[in-house]
Amino acid sequence: MRKKFYEAALFDLDGTLIDSGEGITNSAAYSLRKFGIEIKDKRELYRFIGPPLHESYENFYGFSKEKVKTAVEYYREYYREKGIFENQIYEGVEDLLKTLYDAGKTLIVATSKPKLFAEQILNYLDLAKYFICIAGANMDGTMTKKAEVIQCGLTTADVSDFSKAVMIGDREHDILGAKAVGMDSVGVLYGYGDYEELKNAGADYIVEKAQDIAAVF
Repeated sequence: MRKKFYEAALFDLDGTLIDSGEGITNSAAYSLRKFGIEIKDKRELYRFIGPPLHESYENFYGFSKEKVKTAVEYYREYYREKGIFENQIYEGVEDLLKTLYDAGKTLIVATSKPKLFAEQILNYLDLAKYFICIAGANMDGTMTKKAEVIQCGLTTADVSDFSKAVMIGDREHDILGAKAVGMDSVGVLYGYGDYEELKNAGADYIVEKAQDIAAVF
């Protein structure tokens, strides 16, 4: 694909900016335990990283809408107190953000995680300063679809030319969300998705390391 000139970069949070696997899997395990479901291998819960939370309970455990609501409440019991701090910035991410920020790029976070939690995490890790806005889901479970979040971020940041914006993420939801609003995408391999998932979703670029993202610009 011929390289374009991008003015705006939208970043997924979990699996792209931060490795939040510990906090998410611990929170999911805590919530499932409330229903008598014991998880012996936390790697089984990696699939919770990326998709909207309510969809994970529905798709992976067959929970009803009412049961999902309760499960999300249990999840947040643990997440608010501990899980929100159980994450770390991926190697090279902060240098990348600084490089793009200094180059005058418009940086946006677009995550299916609740906006409130995303803001708390990014402030805690001192990354919020790089972003013009942080778009995320509502606490009531609305606006969890990636395309909705991306659209919200673009509108809030006053980005009108989507051809000059690119979505960066580690799962198919990020790539498909970008396609839904008509923008390009970068799939990253250091997160929780793999090459086949990102390629099949139609990522315009696929990179191995955070440092490699700068070359797209």
